[in-house]
Amino acid sequence: MKAVAVSKFKDIPVVMDLPKPALRPGTVLIKVAAAGINPFDWKMIDGIMDDGKTKHNFPLIMGVDGAGTVEEVGEGVTRFKVGDKIYGQFIHSPIGEGSYAEYAIVPEKSGITKAPTSLSAVEAAAVPTAGMTAQQLLDKLDLQEGDTLLINGATGGVGSFATQLATAQGIEVIATVSDSEGAARMKQLGAAVTINYKDAPLAAQVKTKYPEGIDGLIDLVSDGKGFVANLDLLKPGAGALTTVFVADEEAMKAKNIRGGNFETQGSAASLDTLTLAIDRGALTIPVENKIKLEDVPAAIALSRQAKGKGKTVIVI
Repeated sequence: MKAVAVSKFKDIPVVMDLPKPALRPGTVLIKVAAAGINPFDWKMIDGIMDDGKTKHNFPLIMGVDGAGTVEEVGEGVTRFKVGDKIYGQFIHSPIGEGSYAEYAIVPEKSGITKAPTSLSAVEAAAVPTAGMTAQQLLDKLDLQEGDTLLINGATGGVGSFATQLATAQGIEVIATVSDSEGAARMKQLGAAVTINYKDAPLAAQVKTKYPEGIDGLIDLVSDGKGFVANLDLLKPGAGALTTVFVADEEAMKAKNIRGGNFETQGSAASLDTLTLAIDRGALTIPVENKIKLEDVPAAIALSRQAKGKGKTVIVI
């Protein structure tokens, strides 16, 4: 089968011909139709999970998010049957049996579930990590109807989902953009205000529009210095979360801001909640780019530079 993999940590990913995975008890073999790209995917091949305790297989097949059809079920599997359309996070131990491949083997108890009936496989593959991250960020912030929320890095996958989910809760979303095209798209997804950070410093623009401060911050892109600067935009007691793990807890306490570093907790139950929202028409799936396995190395390079726009999905 074709798969995008690396032979060692920090290698440049390439398309390889690898054996089709062999079924094990408690697992399902999935014929992958599409895989979503996330920054975590390249962090994984850089060794972010190389803690000496987590088993890895090399060649290490990349990819966490995926969607496809169950082709075989292993001994003891009860949640799925052959022919089921599924989606979710394929990540499990050993690391390296990922979704950037024509076939993937996944334990039935991992973060996979039945796919939304209203979505294509390509759309479904865009949802898991970005959708759950957005949902859980908003749950953690616990904002109320009428509150103001700045989403820094709004045009990416997580930001696009967070904008829609927050707007549905009656939260006023301030979305950062880099051009008029991005502004139009974020308005379409429900953002009340868009701020082009290329026009002037972000903090200065937000302070001008909201001199009394805002109620919440989701920061998906800032470094440590930038995140601390954005805390000054918040009202005392407001919440701020970063997915880049640059929060200084002492600095936040000093400013009376709750929150900090945020890590997604993927689960089938969390996905099922998203599925309900999707199937009732509450979410538009922001697939901006559809690529082939051969295009993945270039797409990963763009992701590393934070130059990807919207959600990129590999059609397999």
